[in-house]
Amino acid sequence: MKKIFILCLISLTLGIAKSEAQNLSSSYQTAVGFKIYPGAVSVKHFVNGNNAIEGLGYFWQYGFRLTGLYEIHGNINGAPGLKWYIGPGAHIGYYNNNWTRDYPYRDNSVAIGIDGVLGLDYKIKGAPINISFDWQPSFNLVGYSYFEGGWGGLGIRYAF
Repeated sequence: MKKIFILCLISLTLGIAKSEAQNLSSSYQTAVGFKIYPGAVSVKHFVNGNNAIEGLGYFWQYGFRLTGLYEIHGNINGAPGLKWYIGPGAHIGYYNNNWTRDYPYRDNSVAIGIDGVLGLDYKIKGAPINISFDWQPSFNLVGYSYFEGGWGGLGIRYAF
């Protein structure tokens, strides 16, 4: 099941990247801010016209999780400043004893896994504000193995 999930995610990402023949230029290069759910510091940087990397840092009473995403962006016709994006990623985290108190079936330990992302990105014209909304499913491979479909959310960033 894990292999099928990984292969599907990679195939979808590569297919979309290949179908994007035109060079899409972003209206900003780098943006720094936060995602509201489940609460993360976010840094997004375009490495070329339509490809960006995003780093997320989640810190809460259970420990922390760091996530890296590679995002492929595409224009939405008739909506200037609005783009869709999709891509793969990975995460690493550590969960402390508070985690096992509330979730006794999960050992407090290191967690390593893969992520995907699907979302919308909007740069407000004339303002240094970038807003995104996405879904970020993840599958934990090291530590307690589980699929989680609840990551992602609303991102608000300062763009420069």
